[in-house]
Amino acid sequence: MPDPASFYAAVGGHETFVRLVDAFYAGVATDELLRPMYPDADLGPAKVRLTLFLEQYWGGPTTYSAERGHPRLRLRHAPFKVNPLARDHWLAHMRVAVGSLGLAPLHQAQLWDYLERAAHSMINTFDE
Repeated sequence: MPDPASFYAAVGGHETFVRLVDAFYAGVATDELLRPMYPDADLGPAKVRLTLFLEQYWGGPTTYSAERGHPRLRLRHAPFKVNPLARDHWLAHMRVAVGSLGLAPLHQAQLWDYLERAAHSMINTFDE
């Protein structure tokens, strides 16, 4: 059961994270740089994985770890060329998604701070 005092609960729980991820992937779906990083024709499985990860990170259900084990974000992203341009595209779509939620300013800042740091940490090459 999610902690009622968690960030997850404070921002609206599952529905909020689904909205965030849906808005994010709406941008990814048409992004010529990022879309090829998702080889499946259907972005649905990627949406589920990101939703579960973010929910768990922010104090929601631990379904992500139960189904997939430890997140190991850098390892899971290692097969993909994540350079500063890819990071910037990812952040641009995530910025729109975060903005679409209408969160309180403090919650928006907390969420954005984490997402920005996470995106920077995923860089694994500086090749174009």
